[in-house]
Amino acid sequence: MITASVEWSKDIRVERVGDVAYRMYAARPHRTDQILDLAGGWGDRPYMVRGDRVVTFAGLRRGAADKARQLVDAGIREGERVVLLGWNSPDWIMNFWACILIGTVPVLANDWWGETEITDGLTLIQPTLVLADARCDPKVPPEWRRGPWAAHENAPQGVLPPRGAADPARENDTAVIVFTSGTSGRAKAVTLAHRALLSGLQMMLHITRQIPPSFDSAKAEIALQTGPLFHIGGPQVMLRSIATGNTLVFPSGKFDPEEILSLIERHKITRWTAVPTMITRVLDHAEGSTRDLSSLRAIGMGGSPVSPELLERMRTGLPGVQPSVAVGYGLTENTGPATTAAAKESEEHPGTCGRALPLVEIRLAPQPGFTDGEVLIRSPTQMSGYFGLDETPIDTEGWLHTGDLGRMDDEGRLWITGRTKEMIIRGGENIAPSAVERALSALPQVAEAAVVGVPHPDLGEEVFAFVVLRKPATADELRQDLRKTLASFAIPSRWHLQTEPLPTNQTGKVDKKVLSAQARAEVA
Repeated sequence: MITASVEWSKDIRVERVGDVAYRMYAARPHRTDQILDLAGGWGDRPYMVRGDRVVTFAGLRRGAADKARQLVDAGIREGERVVLLGWNSPDWIMNFWACILIGTVPVLANDWWGETEITDGLTLIQPTLVLADARCDPKVPPEWRRGPWAAHENAPQGVLPPRGAADPARENDTAVIVFTSGTSGRAKAVTLAHRALLSGLQMMLHITRQIPPSFDSAKAEIALQTGPLFHIGGPQVMLRSIATGNTLVFPSGKFDPEEILSLIERHKITRWTAVPTMITRVLDHAEGSTRDLSSLRAIGMGGSPVSPELLERMRTGLPGVQPSVAVGYGLTENTGPATTAAAKESEEHPGTCGRALPLVEIRLAPQPGFTDGEVLIRSPTQMSGYFGLDETPIDTEGWLHTGDLGRMDDEGRLWITGRTKEMIIRGGENIAPSAVERALSALPQVAEAAVVGVPHPDLGEEVFAFVVLRKPATADELRQDLRKTLASFAIPSRWHLQTEPLPTNQTGKVDKKVLSAQARAEVA
């Protein structure tokens, strides 16, 4: 059995990062590229599977090293930014690690963006290079420098580009930038340090009793990866799978419940992490009762609230499967999870998000007009800030103000009960109403627009648009026009077209409370 060269521990102490004191592990890796070194311990074990393409852990290192040398030869240097724009694939992952190897900052752009959103993101980031797959490349404006997307796991083994020592003082350098939606409407670029990524990884290894990584193949799992790698879950799963030896299986493209059932059966999937909408659609599929899903042992859920009803459906609706269902709560600005509830806890306390992870502190701040308090988080996993913006939801004491409302019981379990912000969460995707309103208002047929979220039994929420028409138009025509400026998931699925002005409150602003009530009544 091989053991990892990086020193890890479960011992926790308080350390200061600038003016803020965080709970930190006493022994820990300090640079993200140290995690890729662990891939050497897994050798020819399959790491990534997509269709007929299988990439081993050794192939991952070869492909990442080869692409890293290409980037260096192209003049890409440490600290510069390289945008990755593509869908889940082995190439995506090798491009990510190539950037990490040479100290370049990978910027994870949203594959579902339209041309306007891509232009906005590139203008904000000002990358040295854009790597885009064949589907996304035509959406990239010609003035931005491109590089080749393909990476080759069978490239000859060579010497890796020189890397600096894993200096503890540099763990606060930027490792990756991930986009998220803000309440202002435009996508915000969340800057995450090596410290943030690695603290999150070490906490998960800690609570699952996998510290230090030991390269024990008997404990490695086969995991189905249906979430996009450009979300915060992408870096999480890439780091953890290398540390634990998990094999990642990718669907061929757009989420298809029939393909998911086939992949679970064919590859003997043992772990699947997904948003609740995906679970619901698999449960609803007619072939669910005819497939052999007995290999599936663990299901993790996040991205939107998990109802007790869904948990019960999972326990009874997967024939022959008794999955361990874990739920949690987190956000991109915190590098993902802040709490987790194991299977037994989520079963005994349905609706809870669980307890804080080992390094995480949580408190509730009273909010005028709300029964519950706003959830505040302090953790070494939190972001360094929004790239290109001075605003931050982190106060001077290091507390991240989430905008979510919640309550905690006497044993430290957290329940999320609402949101102070307007964000609509559709199938795990955050949608800022103001962004949709701005896109609608830019159309020549539209005089004004207001957008609210309404309940949806499958997606959690869907987008409802109130539109005051300047000239005649149908919902289908408006929907088609929006495809050029909005991601597909942000385009309204419910419409109320009218010619009279939208209602306003005493301050002259559009009265969203009135519209929300009207929208819910129409949906009902």
